[in-house]
Amino acid sequence: MIRHLLILVSLFILFSGNTQILPYKIVIDSITVPELGGLQSYAIGQANGKWLIFGGRLDGLHRRQPWATFDVAGHNNQILVVDPISKQKWACALNELDTSLREQLSSANMQFVQRENILFLLGGYGYSAVKEDHISFPNFTTVDVPGLIDAVIHKKPIASFFHQITEERFALCGGQMMLLDNDLYVVGGNRFDGKYNPMDNPTFVQTYSNSVQRYTVELNGLVPSIRQHASFTDETLMRKRDFNVQPTILENGEQGLISFSGVFQKGFNMPYLNAVLIDKNGMKEIPDFAQYYNHYHCANTALYEPRNQSTHHLFFGGIAQYYDSSGMLVQDNDVPFTPAITYILRQSNGQMTEYKLPVQLPGYLGAASEFIPTHNLPLLSNEIIDLSKLSGDSILIGYLYGGIKSSAANIFWINTGVESTASQMIYPIILVRTNQPEFIENKQSTNGLQLQVFPMPLEKQILFKYTIKEGQSAYLELLDKNGELVKKKIFKKLSVGKQTSTLKYRKLKMGDEYLLRFSANGLTVEQYLIVR
Repeated sequence: MIRHLLILVSLFILFSGNTQILPYKIVIDSITVPELGGLQSYAIGQANGKWLIFGGRLDGLHRRQPWATFDVAGHNNQILVVDPISKQKWACALNELDTSLREQLSSANMQFVQRENILFLLGGYGYSAVKEDHISFPNFTTVDVPGLIDAVIHKKPIASFFHQITEERFALCGGQMMLLDNDLYVVGGNRFDGKYNPMDNPTFVQTYSNSVQRYTVELNGLVPSIRQHASFTDETLMRKRDFNVQPTILENGEQGLISFSGVFQKGFNMPYLNAVLIDKNGMKEIPDFAQYYNHYHCANTALYEPRNQSTHHLFFGGIAQYYDSSGMLVQDNDVPFTPAITYILRQSNGQMTEYKLPVQLPGYLGAASEFIPTHNLPLLSNEIIDLSKLSGDSILIGYLYGGIKSSAANIFWINTGVESTASQMIYPIILVRTNQPEFIENKQSTNGLQLQVFPMPLEKQILFKYTIKEGQSAYLELLDKNGELVKKKIFKKLSVGKQTSTLKYRKLKMGDEYLLRFSANGLTVEQYLIVR
């Protein structure tokens, strides 16, 4: 049975001429903290240079065996405090907390964000002994970060540093929680109840939120008063989970958010390639841009340069449908792990371009990890690093901790639990100033076609999604490895906007190689297909 296509696209150049390009190279260091174990899909806050960590998984990628996925043994049942400078770690069990709080704090994929000294935690997925099943927890919890850090270090009682409320609207996992103009935005995610089953047997119920929820949160001590300002719902744009959201600066100088990629497209178990802009009035797709790397959640951060009003969005490894091979962009519909470090430039006019850095992570890392900014780093009010206030030629901007460490790019079909682990390493991320930054520009990210090829039963047809901007036609040619035309099809009378087309053909064999030539919008893209 043919599972997928590999698609190679030769559309990259070495780039350093744009005056808005990030004037740094990135250096990755590594440190270890004694007795700090591996962890992935956790929640984190910090105060005075120390990290406060909750929940997450102690193991690697969820296993293929249904009985072993998200097992109770993999829960993190401790509160961790880490000092990356002194390389110390402290831990505290959750035993003194009530059952509801203890269960949520042991879950994975909580939505979280810190406002001043208070960490907000929403939802999360894990096993509930009360429900005798895996659930998305319907809880919103506030945490006094500096107070709890001090209590964990000095072995004091911890219960007074939490407050939890329970409402069904908070039962969510795999989304992102962000601050925008001091309001709380809960972006995407899904409610997932029941035991996850990688064989897609009906052991769970999954409901995507398809929305962005905007809340105002007022605090009386740790007791929250939560008022919903607005709910923006769009299944086309926000049927997603396990993705990245970053703050950005809009063309008018106001703050916004960008939702990057995520999974899964309706009808196809493939990542999104588009990006969605979110502001106080709603959300909209960013035109003329497609993201080909870093499709699942990974360590990430944003930097802003006020002088030219450009925002720089950095992503560290993770999982992606595309990867680079000797200058060729390869589409792998198994969606493998990747060590790639990439960067998306958002210019002052809103135009975005994707680049790949020459440096990469030391292995298949980054998925379900977090970027933790350096203490006292100059930040704007929306947590973007202010580049204009960085001093020196070598600046430690933060750390990458934990996440999934895979032994190979594609382990999904063979995963028995030993092919990946939760990483225990800490990777300092250092910006080194340079007059000749080198980034590999992904020309396909800005060509407006947003072409994506989907795996269909390849003995019969292949399906394409693309965008029509001008004209009303497109054409596709399939050539064999000798350059001989195998199949040609013209698509006429197309409307402006997103399109879906198919190309039917029969004579395909395992190992066959083809050149796919697709033309629309006055542009032509050539992709190399390998059937395997």
